[in-house]
Amino acid sequence: MAARADRHELYQQAVQCVESEIDFVDQTYLDLRGCRARWLREDFCGTANTACEWVRRRRLNHAIGVDLDAEVMAWGKEHNVPSLGGSHRRIQLLEGDVLKLRTEAVDILLAMNFSYWLFATRRLMKRYFRRVRDNLRPDGIFFLDAYGGYDSYKVTRDRHVCDGFTYIWDQAAYNPVTGMMQCYIHFSFPDGSRLRQAFSYRWRVWTLPEIRELLAEAGFKKSTVYWQGTDEETGEPDGHFIPVEEGDPDPAWIAYIAAEK
Repeated sequence: MAARADRHELYQQAVQCVESEIDFVDQTYLDLRGCRARWLREDFCGTANTACEWVRRRRLNHAIGVDLDAEVMAWGKEHNVPSLGGSHRRIQLLEGDVLKLRTEAVDILLAMNFSYWLFATRRLMKRYFRRVRDNLRPDGIFFLDAYGGYDSYKVTRDRHVCDGFTYIWDQAAYNPVTGMMQCYIHFSFPDGSRLRQAFSYRWRVWTLPEIRELLAEAGFKKSTVYWQGTDEETGEPDGHFIPVEEGDPDPAWIAYIAAEK
């Protein structure tokens, strides 16, 4: 089963929920600006799954996807973009470096799935945030995510059963001196086969205060943290994010940040 599996399809099933992600950024932009966004850019877009979801939402929506990995983007062009039908004209996928590429200014710019953590120094992160700001319209908003909690520094593996396979998040190594972490995604199957290291990530584990300070230094006038709520019956995250100035010291949490130009 592992030999026949498509790692990109597995990733989209196990890791992404583009519907809820677009729900959040679409509604939050409306709440903050009083109007609907039309232009969205997805940095580190990979298969452009999120950008495609944005285009599906409304006939006036346009999206730009940017990534360095030509192979992954080609997969998205073959598997995700055709599902848009005639609306594929409203999405543009660009192979390029987000630190250098300048595109048409957009209402919303996304850096999700902690992809921007690949920038492991303050200098590079601030440079990226400044480039993001340059690519936003005057009332644009930059949306990004972050994770944390004391479990985020552990060497550990988390397993999640999906439809027909198991998704394994592997925090393989962490250096507290540099803040650098090595992570992998593996997939296992009912027949005992495995797709090992289907994806590999080496990044710095950034904290929310560090991210917000760098956003301010890059020129963003305001940043807001949106904390995920908890289901009262199960005690599990409920998928709803609300603006906060204080979060719970959970062992593991995920939050969104909205940075206003």
